[in-house]
Amino acid sequence: MDAIYQKLLKELDAGVHAVDGSGRTVIYNRKISEIENMDPEEVLGQALEDVFQFTAGGSTLQAALYEGKEFRNITQTYRNNKGVEITTVNQTFPVDDGNGKRIGAVEITKDITRLERLVEENRRHSSRRFHFGDIIGSSPQLQEVIELAKRAVRTSSSVLIVGETGTGKELFAQSIHSGSSRSAGPFVSQNCAALPESLIEGILFGTKKGAFTGAEDRPGLFEQAEGGTLLLDEMNSLSPDLQSKLLRTIQDRRIRRVGDVTERPVDVRLIATMNEDPIDAVTAGRLRKDLYYRLSVVSLFIPPLRERKDDLRDLCPYFLKRYSRLFQLDIEDMSPDVWRAFDQYHWPGNIREVEHVIEGALNFITEENRLELHHLPSYIKRQSAPEPGPQAGADEEEEAEAVTLKAFLEQKERRFLQAALRRNGYRIQDTAAEVGLTRQSLTYHLKKVGIETVRR
Repeated sequence: MDAIYQKLLKELDAGVHAVDGSGRTVIYNRKISEIENMDPEEVLGQALEDVFQFTAGGSTLQAALYEGKEFRNITQTYRNNKGVEITTVNQTFPVDDGNGKRIGAVEITKDITRLERLVEENRRHSSRRFHFGDIIGSSPQLQEVIELAKRAVRTSSSVLIVGETGTGKELFAQSIHSGSSRSAGPFVSQNCAALPESLIEGILFGTKKGAFTGAEDRPGLFEQAEGGTLLLDEMNSLSPDLQSKLLRTIQDRRIRRVGDVTERPVDVRLIATMNEDPIDAVTAGRLRKDLYYRLSVVSLFIPPLRERKDDLRDLCPYFLKRYSRLFQLDIEDMSPDVWRAFDQYHWPGNIREVEHVIEGALNFITEENRLELHHLPSYIKRQSAPEPGPQAGADEEEEAEAVTLKAFLEQKERRFLQAALRRNGYRIQDTAAEVGLTRQSLTYHLKKVGIETVRR
């Protein structure tokens, strides 16, 4: 039976901590040792107060022992002998000998330290306003966009921010707001693609009671952002009719709630974002041309990470430090293999993907003190494999290089445009005519796939 008991304590996915009648530890299993980051030898046989530091509320285990109290799902925060703060959810019970004499107490523990830290981190980030100093990266491409964005803080002109998903468009929008004279006003953000067509007009412009079944007098986003900034993310997902009303609002600085007959003045700076080339969106009918011209008084094009991989040298240490702190790890570096894999990868998800990859990799850290290649997702590890030999065919090379459909298509687009440029003597206008694009749209696509050429 003793072997079964020891095996149960070892494999149980919950911390078990028991004390005898004198308050000294007699059971301290593997899981509680991991939760509290302490060796059993440091705890077994010791009195609780000699090992742990408790808040004013004291220890639930001591309360169960000395007062006979029983606790269920009680959250407790305390410090181990190294001063590290720990937060747990406990089930704590006094133990008697069957004759009413208390002989000890036992506590079953679940660790929520990481959850508490993540909740606090999310709360802190959701409540804070970002500034230009929060934009991470020192590459010339990024710094050029930052300098252009800083000029936009001096006015209240509309701003159009174009960039792929995960490049940090909202970070730029918040920075413009925070640096402007409207910084004391509200910053209201809405993803247009996340809302059903039937609701978005009322959300944007507000509703009047009785306009439709269940409608109440409710201000829309424009009124909520009065005196501040309204960010419309993925604005090109709005219907043409709504885009027309949006254009009228920008021009007249007045809104009319759904079902209302009166107009209300609004003082709001509008920032819109898109994750596609606006010229393509206009050509395809997803964006009204007049709205594009009205919005793009200031246009910012945020380059994707694959065009500025030098910024990885700033981003990776930042995310390593952030998640190491959250996960109570001491990881400050990445192995040369990891750096090589990151440099070779295309990062279709941009900055957001870097963050998620590092966060995920740190979940697999055990005893190591740096991030290693085997901690990374398989699709990134494959990208760092040796390049195929000279005998390999073109298709095999593409398959080895492109581990995502997006990367594969980008390679095809790059080769297609390079061939078209060569045929037309690298003349932009002639090349655009051949491939069926406008000059501006071709320039955007060349930049997107990393082709630099003299524009003639």
